[in-house]
Amino acid sequence: MRIEENYSLEKHNTFHLPVKTRWFMEYTNEEELGRVLRDEYFQECLSLHIGSGSNLLFINDFNGIILHSAIKGIRVEKETDEHIWLRVGAAERWDDVVAHAVANGWGGIENLSLIPGEAGAAAIQNIGAYGAEIKDVIESVETYNQLTFEKRIFTNEECQYAYRSSYFKNEHNDPHIVTYIIIRLDKRPSFSINYGNLKEELAKCPEVTLEAIRRAVIAIRQEKLPDPDKLGNAGSFFMNPVIPVAQFEKLKEQYSGMPSYPAGEGKVKVPAGWLIEQCGFKGKSHGPVGVYEKQALVLVNLGEARGHEIALVAESIRTAVKDRFGIEIMPEVKYVG
Repeated sequence: MRIEENYSLEKHNTFHLPVKTRWFMEYTNEEELGRVLRDEYFQECLSLHIGSGSNLLFINDFNGIILHSAIKGIRVEKETDEHIWLRVGAAERWDDVVAHAVANGWGGIENLSLIPGEAGAAAIQNIGAYGAEIKDVIESVETYNQLTFEKRIFTNEECQYAYRSSYFKNEHNDPHIVTYIIIRLDKRPSFSINYGNLKEELAKCPEVTLEAIRRAVIAIRQEKLPDPDKLGNAGSFFMNPVIPVAQFEKLKEQYSGMPSYPAGEGKVKVPAGWLIEQCGFKGKSHGPVGVYEKQALVLVNLGEARGHEIALVAESIRTAVKDRFGIEIMPEVKYVG
């Protein structure tokens, strides 16, 4: 167990905001986590469990306990002729999990290459890209209830997955800390390559394989998204809004170039980046906060930004989109403080 006081979180949030936490605790196994949760001092303090901080916006210093998992490991849980199940520690870097699967010829998560963050947080967020979501491969999620200290294994159905949402993100439910996830992968994979510009990128390859798809996804992401190690950001800051088809058709009359994707019966998903770009924010800087020049969904720390400054720019973008299109876009990033 690692315990630090007045600990800098600059390396634990991908915006690289210079915030601190009163206490930082990192556990390496479920037994240590159980001891922390039962500790009276811990129960009296404000606490927050984080992954790699790739989906967080710290507005201020955190006057409490930041809890972080160091539970790692990728092991085969079971397998058949068709599928293989992997048990993955919550602290495993998600892209390392994808690389491991692709290297072994196991399909199902190759489209989710290079998404930042850790495996536990990926399951909570229901990460997705290029027509795939982690919910498509989640078999179960192992957790500890932060209030009752009981271990619970959630089935895929019990996780209540939806677009960028899950049971674990619902503030009305008991808080659960993810320790392991079980994912089911295909030994004889089929490919999903018709989303966005993935098919175009793959046309450059002599053959469509898991490795080719992974390389193509990485190339696309690196082309349009900044490396958080070089330019502080949290990836896509906003979720793509889902609106009724009738509303979309009415907007289409005025904005003929408005793109969309199917989102279930009677609904379509509109790219938030397109909406933001139409409002003139793409590539613009607002003091120390910028809207990335290659992707309007991404807000960047140009050097000395503070959390509240990023939040103000985000709110101005939301207001502009609502005023122009009547569509409300919501942050994908979680505000803290």
